[in-house]
Amino acid sequence: MHILVSNDDGYLAPGLRALADAMRPFGEVTVVAPEQNCSGASNSLTLTRPLSVRNAENGYLFVNGTPTDCVHIALTGLLDQRPDLVVSGINDGQNMGDDTIYSGTVAAAMEGYLFGLPAIAFSMVQKGHAHLESAARVCAGIVERFRTGSLPAPFLLNVNIPDRPYSQLRGLACTRLGKRHPSEPVVRTVSPRGDTIYWVGAAGEAADASPGTDFHATAAGHVSVTPLQIDLTHTGLLESVSQWLGQGRL
Repeated sequence: MHILVSNDDGYLAPGLRALADAMRPFGEVTVVAPEQNCSGASNSLTLTRPLSVRNAENGYLFVNGTPTDCVHIALTGLLDQRPDLVVSGINDGQNMGDDTIYSGTVAAAMEGYLFGLPAIAFSMVQKGHAHLESAARVCAGIVERFRTGSLPAPFLLNVNIPDRPYSQLRGLACTRLGKRHPSEPVVRTVSPRGDTIYWVGAAGEAADASPGTDFHATAAGHVSVTPLQIDLTHTGLLESVSQWLGQGRL
């Protein structure tokens, strides 16, 4: 099996190294990751300048672009052979609920899914990588299930792993995305040159952490596995909008 590995924390991130090492027993591993931390980059593609791909000393390839750039370039010209699986992470911090809209970790996996490949995004719920080896073991176990199981492909899975020793994890839980409260207000300050500058505020707390959500599962010590889709159509509003448009005349 050939596995493409990427992330949004950059090619030097400990989580990327742990994920790549966890994938090696399954076959060939190619790492294509951003040069810099791109947290919050979402699905952005770089279209205003050319991109370069360089070789790191550890054999990884790094791109001066976004996580989506990395996977897109890999799948559309960089790799000689199409991979069997795209994995992203292990992110230093959770990607649950509304986070998935902004997440570069999820976006890297999503780009593989858009190209018809099975893809998995892995994140640790707490920052700091205190139990990174445990998380890497979870990643390997989930990929082993993919290798030997019958989950219809392509698929896009968003996996969030509590930062606990492996023995204290309570198993896997299939979940839906929860919902956050709005973000905290921006932090306004003044630069050394006297200009007013703004830092984006912290993410809001969980608003919907009810049973069945990713927030609820990880709080209870479970590894949350959420299947995602790309279709943003609000099907529940189709009939209402159609009636509102009437005959559709301009």
